[in-house]
Amino acid sequence: MTARRTSRWLTGWDPEDEEAWQRGGRRVALRNLALSVLAEHIGFSVWTMWSVLVLFLSPEIGFAFGPDEKFLLVVVPTLVGAVLRLPYSRAVTRFGGRNWTVFSCLVLFVPTLLTLWAVRRPGTPLWVFLLIGAVAGVGGGNFASSMTNIAAFFPRRHQGWALGLNAGGGNLGVAAVQLVGLLVIATAGDTHPSYVVAAYLPLIALAALLAAWKMDNVDAVRAGPGTLRRAVACADTWWISLLYVGTFGSFIGYGFAFGLVLQTQFGATPLEAAGHTFLGPLLGSLSRPLGGWLADRFGAGRVTLWNFAGMGAGTVVLLVAAGQNSLPLFTAGFTALFVLSGLGNGSTYKMIPVAFARRAEEAVTAGHDAAAAFAEARRLAGAAIAVAGAVGTLGGVAVNLAFRAAYGDGSGSGEPAFVAFLCYYALCVPMVLALRPRRGRSGATPAAPVRREVTRA
Repeated sequence: MTARRTSRWLTGWDPEDEEAWQRGGRRVALRNLALSVLAEHIGFSVWTMWSVLVLFLSPEIGFAFGPDEKFLLVVVPTLVGAVLRLPYSRAVTRFGGRNWTVFSCLVLFVPTLLTLWAVRRPGTPLWVFLLIGAVAGVGGGNFASSMTNIAAFFPRRHQGWALGLNAGGGNLGVAAVQLVGLLVIATAGDTHPSYVVAAYLPLIALAALLAAWKMDNVDAVRAGPGTLRRAVACADTWWISLLYVGTFGSFIGYGFAFGLVLQTQFGATPLEAAGHTFLGPLLGSLSRPLGGWLADRFGAGRVTLWNFAGMGAGTVVLLVAAGQNSLPLFTAGFTALFVLSGLGNGSTYKMIPVAFARRAEEAVTAGHDAAAAFAEARRLAGAAIAVAGAVGTLGGVAVNLAFRAAYGDGSGSGEPAFVAFLCYYALCVPMVLALRPRRGRSGATPAAPVRREVTRA
């Protein structure tokens, strides 16, 4: 490949080369990770902003939407964000991580400005809000491009931690936008949704500027023809994607819906709902890097297995709390589910490089070239990350549709939705058992490093 000076390409990048990693590769990787976290964080906030804005939409300011319509408003951006994750991950492999990060930040201005316009006009019809919410789905696509990019910067032994930190920092955007909403309601009241939206305009500009200034493109992230097709044809990709439905699908689905659930089930005011909703996503985001670290330390399959057992127990707590109409117990159960889903996000993603590294080892054992086999494993793992991210996000759509069906009948109870979630977590347990490596803690042994110099064009 010919390096392009105008696009800041890093050529000959090999994070498995320990000498090059210690000589300067680690510093470059950490710099790109920090800026990736910032950009993804802002993208998540814009994407999940409707989880806060629906708390403001009341007849008092000219928006008489019912619970079923509000749940629909949080379903649409979730769905579009899921659909965009595959093309966003492919865009990174084509245009480079830095270039795409700058573009994906700048495009966030579109839904933000449209939302600012709509919420300031009483009587705006539901279909307009649905279209704007769909455009906000671009923020959800940022996750896939960011994860695909960062996976190429770090050696396999650090990928659980790095991917967990990158995703956890992005996931914090869910808690951050809800905290902004809480501050607006607490200081200016629940009639000024535009204040929440306007707060993100300078942050979008800052993230785009820093990405353009300090991030790099890396040639290792480029995928050859057919990489996505080969990843899709691999059964491990789909099993891990279904597990990610249970972890990230729960996290993002609960993040969008929690405030509305509190309003619908317990009659919480906007201030009460906002006061409860930010803590769970905050703890869940912070626990994601811990899940990646635990997977590095004890094995991704083992951590994921116990995580789903815990999520099942947390869902039982929700059923008990709903039956007793106990808001404190209900909030505690939901907070535990956020923490566990965050842990599971980190450990499930760690299963991806482990699975493809194991396939590379099998190829080497069969007589194939080690360098080529592990290079292919990295490409396939990047593609599988994109697939899992897209499929997993569809779990968030399912969560909100389940809540819409449960609360839409006028019963005011989410128990049918909680039973459905419990059944899915139970199904995930045998899936994890089928995927767990049978040897070693991670199921992979380090590949012999291929020595190449890291140069910067």
